[in-house]
Amino acid sequence: MKAEDEALREGEDFYWEGDRVVFTEAYHRKRGYCCGSGCRHCPWRSEEEEG
Repeated sequence: MKAEDEALREGEDFYWEGDRVVFTEAYHRKRGYCCGSGCRHCPWRSEEEEG
């Protein structure tokens, strides 16, 4: 992959909430796994909560 393909895109991969970065569901799906940090838009979050 080229570096520009890996670059995060504001509005697509993340957005700002004050001085904090919030990752989108699209970003998490691109990453491909759950980090276990309880991210707001994690597509795997409900699976973690059930487990």
